[in-house]
Amino acid sequence: MAAPTGSAAAKPATVAAPALPLLTSLSIGVTGHRDLDADDEPRLREQVRDFLLRLRQTFPGLPLRVICGLAEGADRLVAEQALALDVPVLVPRFTDEGDSDEGEPDAEQSRRFQSLLERCRSLDLPHSTSPLQSAGGARPADTGQERNARRGVFISSHCQILLALWDGQPAQSPGETGDIVEFHLNERMPALNWSAPMPMQLAEDSNDLVYHLPCRRRDLDRHDAAAAPRWLLAEEELPGDQPIPEEYRRVFSHMQTYNADLLRHAGSIEAHAQGFFSEQNAALRTDRQMQLLDVAYRQSDWLAVHYQRQVRRGLLAIHLMAILMGAAFIAYDNVLDEPWFLGLFLLAFAIGWLWYVTGHRRDWHRKYLDYRNLAEGLRVQMYWHLAWVETDSDILFAYDRYLRNQDAELGWIRHVMRDAALVQDRRRSRDPHWLTWTIADWVGDESSGQLGYYLRKCHQCELHYGLTRRLGLLALISGVMVAALLLLLSSHLPGPVAIGMLVLVGLLPLIAGVRESYSNKKADKELIKQYRHMGGIFRRARRQLDAARSDDERRRVLRALGDACLEEHTEWLKIHRDRPLEQSQLG
Repeated sequence: MAAPTGSAAAKPATVAAPALPLLTSLSIGVTGHRDLDADDEPRLREQVRDFLLRLRQTFPGLPLRVICGLAEGADRLVAEQALALDVPVLVPRFTDEGDSDEGEPDAEQSRRFQSLLERCRSLDLPHSTSPLQSAGGARPADTGQERNARRGVFISSHCQILLALWDGQPAQSPGETGDIVEFHLNERMPALNWSAPMPMQLAEDSNDLVYHLPCRRRDLDRHDAAAAPRWLLAEEELPGDQPIPEEYRRVFSHMQTYNADLLRHAGSIEAHAQGFFSEQNAALRTDRQMQLLDVAYRQSDWLAVHYQRQVRRGLLAIHLMAILMGAAFIAYDNVLDEPWFLGLFLLAFAIGWLWYVTGHRRDWHRKYLDYRNLAEGLRVQMYWHLAWVETDSDILFAYDRYLRNQDAELGWIRHVMRDAALVQDRRRSRDPHWLTWTIADWVGDESSGQLGYYLRKCHQCELHYGLTRRLGLLALISGVMVAALLLLLSSHLPGPVAIGMLVLVGLLPLIAGVRESYSNKKADKELIKQYRHMGGIFRRARRQLDAARSDDERRRVLRALGDACLEEHTEWLKIHRDRPLEQSQLG
């Protein structure tokens, strides 16, 4: 594919490539009051430290990260405790904010802020193009309130656990701690008249976990300092000294397993994984966000292919062993009453069972499906990033819809996608050449891009499924013909020939049945429909892109195309989740 022309085709200085493997982190967002009671701070520091150490002990393979605004009070208290434990701190800041906290009158606090900021990593947030609205429909009078709300929304949307140093009272103005907790739990902020659209409000969520540390505020005596920490969920609350709720533990465990697989296969991923970057699009190396998405995609895609091969080998081995078991039993029952036939039967069963147990214990099937969905989600994320496809708002991220109507366990995939998008830099200038490149590389035509891919895969599945049907028909006809010959000529056939024909009568349908079972496990028939459907979607997208009169119109088509891809990947997951490796296939 030809390189884009113009500024995008040039080769400016590249940014440092992320190190492989790029592990995903467990991000702890922070919200809390600025005016903490000084006498309450020692207790809060100890509780924050204990909380971080518990997480590190529970998930040793999941690096921790703290995300906070570094405001006076709770933010700085948590940041100091995190840095003391060598936990990195990410500070989202608006692009026009200076090197001091806005409205900070105290010189000592200003020095404390500057010292902390130098030890943390800053992340620039762009100005909102569509300001948040108050409950009455008007823009908040205080720009600081609006910024606090938007910063809190960003932190909530990019963390897996929200750590709230909170007095438990409702927010008195937009963007305060009570608002951020409400947003994290229920995806709505009443003070700003915003809520998640239907049907997302009714979907299961794996991003509503809050760890609440009750606290006192200066000059306010509204809270019992002895109140114990607690876990807050959208529908319940639990004592804070209990372990992480089980459904979230499973989600975080999958993230930890993903990291372990990356470390285990890091060498192979580095040597063989295929990504976006090449000599033709080397200009992408100047885009830090694209670097991270590319590495995340390469890792996930390689792991998906690896575990797909493991699953396919397991399926093939189990089905071959089923044929061998059937052949051994038929031979024992009809040819020779020899014990070694039974031994062969048991050996084939043992080999097939070993494949099943290995695949089940190592979670091949789940990993293959999850990693494939992660890779495909990242593919859409990459193309949208390149083409400057905008999401709905500053609050709602496109991938928050992904897999929301499936098991909450699959939320780990969205967490990894959030992690990869965390450093997105929307200050970069738009380059129309990358929009053209994205259309050519993503959509393509009937011989390239995803359109060409789906047409080829549809043809391959049709061939495989056609072979399965022909084999079944051939086995049926052959079995009937052999049985008819036996019936008509049995008295005239030599004994060995008659026995051989009898074995064929039993063996041919067995082979055809096992082949049919193998095709069903691979979902060949269902995939034909899916590939045809996706080929049609990309073909229509190609026509609409060619007919579009402006870049904005093309971006709208790409947005719709990405949404359709994410929905179809969810359907693909549903098809394959019901087809794991099973010991019953040895029957």
